Amino acid sequence: MSFVSYLITGISLGSVYAIIALGYTMVYGIAKMLNFAHGDVIMVGGYIVFVTVSNLGVNPYVALLISMAACTVLGITIERVAYKPLRGTSPLAVLITAIGVSYLLQNLALLIFGADTKAFTSVVNVPNLELFDGQLTISGVTIVTVIACIIIMSALTLFVKKTKAGRAMQAVSEDRGAAQLMGINVNGTIALTFAIGSALAAVAGVLLCSAYPSLTPYTGSMPGIKAFVAAVFGGIGSIPGAMIGGILLGIIENLSKAYISSQLSDAIVFGVLIIVLLVRPTGILGKNIQEKV
Repeated sequence: MSFVSYLITGISLGSVYAIIALGYTMVYGIAKMLNFAHGDVIMVGGYIVFVTVSNLGVNPYVALLISMAACTVLGITIERVAYKPLRGTSPLAVLITAIGVSYLLQNLALLIFGADTKAFTSVVNVPNLELFDGQLTISGVTIVTVIACIIIMSALTLFVKKTKAGRAMQAVSEDRGAAQLMGINVNGTIALTFAIGSALAAVAGVLLCSAYPSLTPYTGSMPGIKAFVAAVFGGIGSIPGAMIGGILLGIIENLSKAYISSQLSDAIVFGVLIIVLLVRPTGILGKNIQEKV
């Protein structure tokens, strides 16, 4: 593969990280909590599509909608049962709870589906793009992933800035108490944030498993961690930051695997994060953090 091919693959992977990172950056911006179980919602979304398509013969696009709906309900349930009682408490308590929810989802998946790796059939039916007389091939999954990332980021930015619900999110982000005095339903706004992030996690799960066609109960763990890194990298609380951080992270990871070492690629990713945070503790777009979402 040429440098351009590695670069394009990195952008595709980074686009998945960016979509996942939205869940972290929005929840942190609104609720001031880090939902470390978010990566396992990706895994749940992947399994729902796998079962509905492979076992039930459902149309892949319908299966994606089912997965998004189920993950939305799961995200709201996690927020109401696990995180809502912990608002205003110690960050350590939130972290321990998030780890507990993560292990719960992983073990439920182990119990239901077993530990063996499932062969995930791509739901993306877009033909590959051949450029320069076949010297450069861009897969259909890559094309769909990048376009989906751009559309999702643009739509979410417009939603936050232009809609009543989006403005409510910004108000809760700035001052939860003042927002409540203004008649904004704080609980509903936070639940909506979890719902949006979880629905997007389902999309990211399908795109990830389509690009790397395997599925286990641990599929979402490392991508979830890396997406959190991407959110911090770009400036957690910033939607454009999530996109920039995710894409840069994917490029760095893929080029590290290609030109340095596949074993050291994760270490390089985290090393770059440390360097960036030493230079800019708030991330690349840290200046936008006061807007939160």
